[in-house]
Amino acid sequence: MTLNDPLANVLSQILNSDKRAKDSCLVKPKSKVILKVLDLLKDNKYLGSYEIVQEAQGGIVKVNLLGSINKCGAIKPRYSVKHNEFEKFEKRFLPAKDFGLLIVTTPKGIMTHKEAINNKVGGKLLAYCY
Repeated sequence: MTLNDPLANVLSQILNSDKRAKDSCLVKPKSKVILKVLDLLKDNKYLGSYEIVQEAQGGIVKVNLLGSINKCGAIKPRYSVKHNEFEKFEKRFLPAKDFGLLIVTTPKGIMTHKEAINNKVGGKLLAYCY
């Protein structure tokens, strides 16, 4: 497994385990960005809780799955988006309006596209999930 994009690797591991109807999966490496993305997915009821299993170099996180993910993945290239342009990317990456979420990194931190629209802030697209 190559680690050119750790976020994409973690999201594909979660999606593959979810499709195989597993109740949990171990993902690595652990980073602040990956933990924040997991927090957002947990807050939006796509994942259950998670715990850091190994704190050593790289780190391992055990994620409890709920079986509610249809598809998720990293967005490459990381498109820049203004606060009033999210609809274009919703149409591209999400199956329907108000269904799923885009995860965006902004100057105010990593958040969902709905929070970014409410805060009137743009950023770069990281991932999608529905």
